[in-house]
Amino acid sequence: MMTTKQYESYYVPAQSHWPIVGAVALFLIAVGAGQYVSTLASEQSSWGGWVLLAGIALIIYMVFGWFGNVINESMAGKYSAQMDGSFKQGMSWFIFSEVMFFAAFFGALFYARVFAVPWLDGAGNNAMTGAVLWPEFTATWPLIKTPDGTETTGMGWYGLPLINTILLLTSSVTAHFAHVALEQNKRPQLKAWLGLTIVLGVIFLSLQVLEYAHGYSDEMKLYLDSGIYGNTFYMLTGFHGLHVTLGTIMLFVVFLRVLKGHFTPENHFAFQAASWYWHFVDVVWVGLFIFVYII
Repeated sequence: MMTTKQYESYYVPAQSHWPIVGAVALFLIAVGAGQYVSTLASEQSSWGGWVLLAGIALIIYMVFGWFGNVINESMAGKYSAQMDGSFKQGMSWFIFSEVMFFAAFFGALFYARVFAVPWLDGAGNNAMTGAVLWPEFTATWPLIKTPDGTETTGMGWYGLPLINTILLLTSSVTAHFAHVALEQNKRPQLKAWLGLTIVLGVIFLSLQVLEYAHGYSDEMKLYLDSGIYGNTFYMLTGFHGLHVTLGTIMLFVVFLRVLKGHFTPENHFAFQAASWYWHFVDVVWVGLFIFVYII
């Protein structure tokens, strides 16, 4: 006896203008940022800053519009388990690309500490290079004095960095509790844990601003152009701060949706995606705290 196989419907949205809008926004950001940076050191006026701001505004408009369409489609019940699988694969690849992004910066830090800086001091087959060019240079890390004489101060792991580490690790726990509350359909606990996670993220960012202000003070003189140490410190921690900002915004949008009654124990991919991303930035910070601040 033959049975008819049941196929699950897969929603295919209509043609959208949002990808084109996003492409134009990214083009404006690239051109504007390039022009702005190229004229930053000169006194001549630059139109790059305005183009950059226009691109950022357009990308924000695109995100609100496109994500709004996706939310409306989801709430209308147009998505199936297959669609959820596609979303999960997309988010997984996005996080993987972010892992590779930070791996490049960690690789630059590793190369500078293990190879480049010791070579300047004559390590390996570079004894004559160090003796002739920089005879008084000593390879240390943090590199508080560059070969050209630029002096700075290393940022310690205690104080604000340690507090921020505790805050971010705690926020990862609260995000997990929020996820468990959602799966158990405990809405009050979900709101409380998710709100606390957002508050911890905001406090983390606020303390990082204070840390940067301390680094740029006359006491430390730790600037972005303070040699390879200043470069790697601000690039790694700065891009991580940008990702924490994005993660906090994602959690806040999810929080607003929770207040509106969105998500069920069976259907909550948006919450899950934001939670994945938040755990990712927490793991990256642990690596930063160990390799940038402690070791």
